[in-house]
Amino acid sequence: MEARIQELTDAEIKIVNARLNYLAEATPKPINYAYDPLCVPPRSGKYLEQNVAVRNGRKERSKFSLDTNGFLLTEHETAVKDFYDSDEVKSVYYPEVERLLKRLTGAERVVVFDHIVRNPVFAERGEKGARAPAKLVHNDYTFKSAPRRVRDLLPEEADRLLKNRFAEINVWRAIRGPIESSPLALCDARSLGAEEIVPIDLVYRDRVGEIYGFLYNPQHRWYYFPRMERNEAILLKCYDSKDDGRARFTAHTSFDDPNSPPNAAPRESIEVRALVFWAPETA
Repeated sequence: MEARIQELTDAEIKIVNARLNYLAEATPKPINYAYDPLCVPPRSGKYLEQNVAVRNGRKERSKFSLDTNGFLLTEHETAVKDFYDSDEVKSVYYPEVERLLKRLTGAERVVVFDHIVRNPVFAERGEKGARAPAKLVHNDYTFKSAPRRVRDLLPEEADRLLKNRFAEINVWRAIRGPIESSPLALCDARSLGAEEIVPIDLVYRDRVGEIYGFLYNPQHRWYYFPRMERNEAILLKCYDSKDDGRARFTAHTSFDDPNSPPNAAPRESIEVRALVFWAPETA
């Protein structure tokens, strides 16, 4: 009975009013640090909270696709017992994700190259390699950094691979469900304008990458999937090399859900990043 009540409650959610952190200006080029720099703020650039309506994506789940909206929700069982065990994730989960992405995209080849686990409690304690949920509107790759990632990971094959269509897709799921706090919000790619996309330098100890931040536009259309369970996964397209009107980037961020209960469990999630390659005749 309790599960049925919660199901009905989730179905009744139409829109939540949330505050999302957008970039306030495009220049000078913002900088984010992927580590804790000494005597330097972890990021530059000015951010402002904006009041945004975030719609319940479960009501429109069957309509979403990677090429139209930039994201989708799917059921996906996993044999992983401990997502905090990096070796198990790499040996068990990476192949599961590769098979999932091939099945849902029709890609010829998938290369999973890293993952992040998020848990704000563990992150504060410095345990299990966990990070806190990211609460800035962003996209993980850019026109510049996505091809570079192919060259960094597959240097001997890069020239050939980059001649054909490829994408970078994230697979996001709950480590332990349901997600009660800091869910993931996703912006329909059709509502994004080129003038709102801002390159941001992502500085590591040994290299400089690039991501996109976003300026606020009231036309942005946001969705989330309430109370995600461990057997569900979001596919999120962060780059597509094909420029034919399909979704190429998807702004996303975690947010403070006003519907979270007072005793909500901290969010535990994992995101896996993958390069997806299509054969020339199927792209």
